[in-house]
Amino acid sequence: MLETEKQIAGGRLKPAPILIAAAVFGALAAVGYYQWKADAEAVPAGLVLTDEARAYLPMLDLHDDVEMVATESALGHTLVEITGTIENLGEKPIRSVKLNCVFYEINGIELDRAPASIVRANVGLPPGEKRQFRLAFDAVPDGWNQTMPNLFIAEIVFGTPQ
Repeated sequence: MLETEKQIAGGRLKPAPILIAAAVFGALAAVGYYQWKADAEAVPAGLVLTDEARAYLPMLDLHDDVEMVATESALGHTLVEITGTIENLGEKPIRSVKLNCVFYEINGIELDRAPASIVRANVGLPPGEKRQFRLAFDAVPDGWNQTMPNLFIAEIVFGTPQ
């Protein structure tokens, strides 16, 4: 059967709409990726390590008893619990201490940065005292390397408990 030129042309897709759709999709994907990357690198709002707090860091001791236990829940989620002891070796009373817990993938690339309090404002940490802490994470990112996350002190608030 012979086809006319009109029938042949009508059956073909025009390349312009496909190229435009691909370009729009690519641009949206790039914007989404850069937004996600910026959010992942952002320091949580409100956590500030002042110069006074940075100078006081050697006075806070995370003891060698810091340990992690990771278990699988019945729903297939990984539950991570970090326990340990912090001691105030200095002379200033501390109202609160907050950490950033940084989780990494197997190649050492940062996956997640989770803020957590190890000294709460209602309890505090007077000079010379120790306090046990417990951190629980139920939303650990996929691809986590299953090792202890790095714990960085992100904020120290001085003063007595409220």
